[in-house]
Amino acid sequence: MSTTKSNTKSNTKNTAANTNEAVATTGEIVDFEKSLRELEDIVRKMEQGELPLEKSLEAFEEGVRLTRNCQTALQKAEQKVALLVKKADGEYTTTDFKNADND
Repeated sequence: MSTTKSNTKSNTKNTAANTNEAVATTGEIVDFEKSLRELEDIVRKMEQGELPLEKSLEAFEEGVRLTRNCQTALQKAEQKVALLVKKADGEYTTTDFKNADND
């Protein structure tokens, strides 16, 4: 194994460890999953049509807030994603997820 490949694998492991630490400390993924479950519950209740108008409005407002939380969590997760790419010369490099289609 060449030094470049070895270093890249080491960097990838470090990045994964840092990502796991960030998730553990910020709880973004946990918050996303929780927000999504709560949003699904709100949608089910509203689809049943049994909520009074005031409760429907409150549920709608909460749904909007939860949707924004989910969107923010997904945007943050997308920013953290990097792809390992093998260049033409055989060396490996990382690139941002968004830039992968442009390569």
